[in-house]
Amino acid sequence: MKSHQGWRLVLIAILVGALLSLPLWASRYVVLIFLLFGLHLAMAQMWNLLAGYTGLISLGQQIFIGLGGYSLAVLTVYYQLPIWLSILIGGGVCVLFAVIISFPIFRMSGVYFAIGSWIVAESLMIWFSNWDYAKKGMGFFIKAAYGVSLNQIYYSAILMGIGSVVLVFLLLRSKLGLSLMAMRDDEGASEGIGINAYRSKLACFLIAAFVTGITSGILYLNQVFIQPYNAFGIEWTVRLCFIVIIGGIGTIEGPIIGALIFVLLQQFFAEYASISLILLGVVSVLVMLAMPKGIIGTVQDKLAFEFLSPRRS
Repeated sequence: MKSHQGWRLVLIAILVGALLSLPLWASRYVVLIFLLFGLHLAMAQMWNLLAGYTGLISLGQQIFIGLGGYSLAVLTVYYQLPIWLSILIGGGVCVLFAVIISFPIFRMSGVYFAIGSWIVAESLMIWFSNWDYAKKGMGFFIKAAYGVSLNQIYYSAILMGIGSVVLVFLLLRSKLGLSLMAMRDDEGASEGIGINAYRSKLACFLIAAFVTGITSGILYLNQVFIQPYNAFGIEWTVRLCFIVIIGGIGTIEGPIIGALIFVLLQQFFAEYASISLILLGVVSVLVMLAMPKGIIGTVQDKLAFEFLSPRRS
């Protein structure tokens, strides 16, 4: 057992070391690919935390992607606040909004929760596209982003990606994590043994909102420009579903593999932009047919092996 833990730690150290040293030896293009990998990994881990471990299938996670990005834009353009402070405030704005919408949408469950979260995202897209203060559908150029180097954005993205993995790993081994998985399997039975379902769901929802909001700030720091149709678009849900499902929903390793595959496929399909979503859909269907539990889920079942994710007997 100790030898298994030893080689796992060595492998993790090698992978983390390679990511942290990447700007020193890799090309700018490779750095950009792994920057996107870190950002998508962080957002996918949060979606997986909601859907895979709590049973909250959200179609509106782009709520926090848009709010985090617009917070960065507004605070740096209108109020000239420091970039990194603006990103942190954006995470706080996402938490506050998550608290507000939790009251109505937590009264829903299953498909109704999914549709409710999506409706909130669509409503925000319409609101921002008609709001003069947010420059309507024209969007913002985040001018302050031009003063930040690619390496700074890269390290921020990678730290968010690694941090999201560590956060979920520790969370699932806490009392809250066990409560979340119990509710996912049988909410009624979990409440019967004393678990406060609403409080546990809310804690998970707020954590996911905060991390997603900060990650989106870094994302738009890299993109420089934000407009509502992209920031609050359903395409974000498609991306996160794709990453988590092909990687393995309900596993920590799944979003890691899924995010890497997605970013590489995104680069490969770039010249087929008009049908890229169709191509991603075909890939996801093929993977689900061959491996219904995703890549990591199937490997774990066949080998009875786990690297990071907790397994239940």
